[in-house]
Amino acid sequence: MQPVLILSLPAASRVPYNNKNKEHPAMVNQSNKLITGSEEWCKFIDLSIPAIKARVDSGARTSAIHALNIKTFQRNGSSWVSFDVYPLQNNRKTVINCEAPIHDRRTVKSSSGSTEKRYVIKTSIAMGEQSWDIELTLTNRDAMGYRMLLGREAMKGRLLVDPEESFMFGTLEDSELLDLYRPKNCRNGV
Repeated sequence: MQPVLILSLPAASRVPYNNKNKEHPAMVNQSNKLITGSEEWCKFIDLSIPAIKARVDSGARTSAIHALNIKTFQRNGSSWVSFDVYPLQNNRKTVINCEAPIHDRRTVKSSSGSTEKRYVIKTSIAMGEQSWDIELTLTNRDAMGYRMLLGREAMKGRLLVDPEESFMFGTLEDSELLDLYRPKNCRNGV
């Protein structure tokens, strides 16, 4: 049996990182893994998604993002997929049109036990100041509480989950989300 290292942190060091207070970085444990809460804001620069709330779930193997209108196509002899992401829960007005090369197609078993064949893409995820490449499956998550699920394969070697915490990399107010998703080329409501 492997020895277990229990890391005890003073309460003051468990204060969630606030985007407005850059002096308090997200915590790192002794093995240089970031400590994350059970839900976090993530971004996908390559997909033009500035913020999406993710459920951090070490019980799930694969990561998934809420995607609709999934269509395959060819680009320069390679297989690609286009899809729409509605990144904000209970908001059908904000939609991001995405395209990415297809990395794989896999059968994924959901927590309810049903299986589904899903397209898999590789893209870069950012949490706090860190970013790395992950595999992301495309599926309809309308019935789920989060638009994204961050599974253990994406966390491996990088993150530890503190299930008592949330938003260790910062919170986003509704006004900040509106600014992030405001069309860039609009002037004075035009």
